Amino acid sequence: MAHLDAGPRILIRRLRQIMAEPGTGQERLDRIVRQIASLMVAEVSSVYLRGQDGSLELYATEGLKQEAVHNTHMKRGEGLVGLIAEQAKTINLSEAQSHPAFSYRPETGEEIYHSFLGVPVLRSGRVRGVLTVQNRTQRHYTAEEEEALQTTAMVLAELLASGDVEGVFPASNGARGRSHVIRGQALSDGVALGHVVLHEPRIVVTQLVSDNPQGERARLDSAIAVLRETLDRMLARRDLAGAGEHREVLETYRMFAEDRGWLARMRDAIDTGLTAEAAVERVRNDTRARMLRRSDAYWRERFRDLDDLFDRLLRTLMGRTSTAAEEEIPNDTILVARTMGPAELLDYDRARLRGLVVEEGGNTSHVAIVAKALGIAAIGQARGIMQRVEPGDAAVVDVETEEVHIRPSADVVEAYSDKVRFRARRQQKYNKLRDVPAVTEDGQRISLQVNAGLLVDLPHLQESGADGIGLFRTELEFMISATFPGRDRQTEIYRRILEAVGDKPIVFRSLDIGGDKVLPYFRHAQEENPALGWRAIRMTLDRPGLFRTQIRALLRAAAARELNIMLPMVTDVREFRTARELLDVEMGLLDRFGYEAPKDVRLGAMIEVPAVLWQLDEICQAADFVSIGSNDLQQFLFAADRANPRTAARFDPLSLAMMRVLHQIIGGAAKHKTPVTLCGEMAGDPLQSMALIGLGLRSISMAPANLGPVKAMILTLDAAALEAYVMGLIEAGEGDIRSRLMRFAEQNSIEIH
Repeated sequence: MAHLDAGPRILIRRLRQIMAEPGTGQERLDRIVRQIASLMVAEVSSVYLRGQDGSLELYATEGLKQEAVHNTHMKRGEGLVGLIAEQAKTINLSEAQSHPAFSYRPETGEEIYHSFLGVPVLRSGRVRGVLTVQNRTQRHYTAEEEEALQTTAMVLAELLASGDVEGVFPASNGARGRSHVIRGQALSDGVALGHVVLHEPRIVVTQLVSDNPQGERARLDSAIAVLRETLDRMLARRDLAGAGEHREVLETYRMFAEDRGWLARMRDAIDTGLTAEAAVERVRNDTRARMLRRSDAYWRERFRDLDDLFDRLLRTLMGRTSTAAEEEIPNDTILVARTMGPAELLDYDRARLRGLVVEEGGNTSHVAIVAKALGIAAIGQARGIMQRVEPGDAAVVDVETEEVHIRPSADVVEAYSDKVRFRARRQQKYNKLRDVPAVTEDGQRISLQVNAGLLVDLPHLQESGADGIGLFRTELEFMISATFPGRDRQTEIYRRILEAVGDKPIVFRSLDIGGDKVLPYFRHAQEENPALGWRAIRMTLDRPGLFRTQIRALLRAAAARELNIMLPMVTDVREFRTARELLDVEMGLLDRFGYEAPKDVRLGAMIEVPAVLWQLDEICQAADFVSIGSNDLQQFLFAADRANPRTAARFDPLSLAMMRVLHQIIGGAAKHKTPVTLCGEMAGDPLQSMALIGLGLRSISMAPANLGPVKAMILTLDAAALEAYVMGLIEAGEGDIRSRLMRFAEQNSIEIH
């Protein structure tokens, strides 16, 4: 064979020249195999391309009989070519016909050739075809020759996939021909049909060849240094200390980024004549094919991390940091991301978004809260979604079944189109109930309120017919802000919110940051268990300036209006009393500096820490109202992290323990005539909200989309009969309250679906 130091570079350059020449796709492929045979001094050079059914068809050859072209097909795993495609690895043999996988095809005339070298044509980690060379003499091809053919195969894959050779690369998006279903976790209700847009668009390497290996090595080394520095900086952030899965992913990134073998393989690829970007893509393809062959789920999972690292490195090399939000997206966008923050989702044009799918993030994550506010069907914990989709793929997001259908069949699309139409009709029914009071059949008035946290939430108040906003999460505006909002900016935000809600009541929760709610501009101490640590009222009382600034802004914004403020994560009644004292100080300053005071100021406490159960009398006497935070209360009650998919759904909110705790809180509030509301995920499910009414609760707050189904349930309910039934279950120590309540609903024609 020719001297290979310059050989691959010359071959790559010749391939590009061929692709630029006029002619049909077949003519170009014929010239390509002739060029490969000539430059590599091979008597045979052949290209096999993969069809939709996985079989391999001989598309072009130099050396074999021409009548075999398009007439020779290898089934999946058949022959040496099929074996290469199935295992995505190189085969190098001095005597091919002695190999047990050899499959003799008389139409090719290959019986006179002995030595064989075949490599997979890989793109995006998937085998698109096989490139082979053969010689009559029995010889083992050298490592340099293998490297040359592998590099040629990579360039060939990119050239063919670019569309320059029309009609000869039918499987360039092989996965698109196959449907797939990925299960996840519901984030926001709905069904969405549309097409995939990647939040971080994949980098397409177009510049493949370089005559300056030294310069490309320098570019690669510089990008690696930037990548390592970025990872070190992210790992050094205090708010990531002890942050569980996110930190583990970053540690995995750093492990790979420090691996010398990884860097050496990319440098070797550069030496064959590739650009730094093409070298990264080449090593990514080889690594993906090798790791996906392994049956060990651990290594497949690790490749997800490594694949993301390759993307980060390519973005650094190409100087790209933008997301799809900066581009015009289709009108039926299904946004797919590995992870996403609430501010990033708000960057998108809501009118064009139909669905959201993220690999990470549970139903209490902050992006889930924003998805609910925007009314987008969303699924999280969709493991493997990034490896399964290509931009433009058709997709269906079904939150009810917690499934994402990728490249669905026509029958599936038709079925979901019917489902969307049915949901639209059902929503029309709920819309007719908008102005109907939520009164049970026996005359019990239930106050239905909505949860909010952003200005984009506020139109839902009128659209849903809610009685008010039972929980406004003030921290969300802080989380989407690039800098800490000062007093004047906060005042303006709160004033706009109050004007938007009109004469309906609204409850502002004071800053609930810390734990999983990290402000990018705010330094946090390292903690082993952030959810149990320095967060919410604990943080704001330790930093009274932070708390007083927010209280001052709320008081000024609510001039001449009623103001309701709720304190999160109260654990000891003394915390509440301290906050009350700070509020009183700020009230006094209003008068001193001539600001108009609110008409009335009410201070409430969230009950979400079990310790409060033994201070209910004191809390209810001190507070103007209380609100049950069912998300955290359930988390702390069962010692089950609600952000951990392995534990989040392990314990039922309708279990005996949770029902008894709720009964105790509702009873304690009633004893002191303290208004009580529940404002958590539990309230949004008709069956669970039915259980709350059965416990004596008469005020609940939920996501706006859930209000219609819950109201429909209330209108078919006899509250007195239900309350007697629920009390009986609790007193009897019933172990399966959920199924008993479902039976009760069916027997009494209560609408819970």
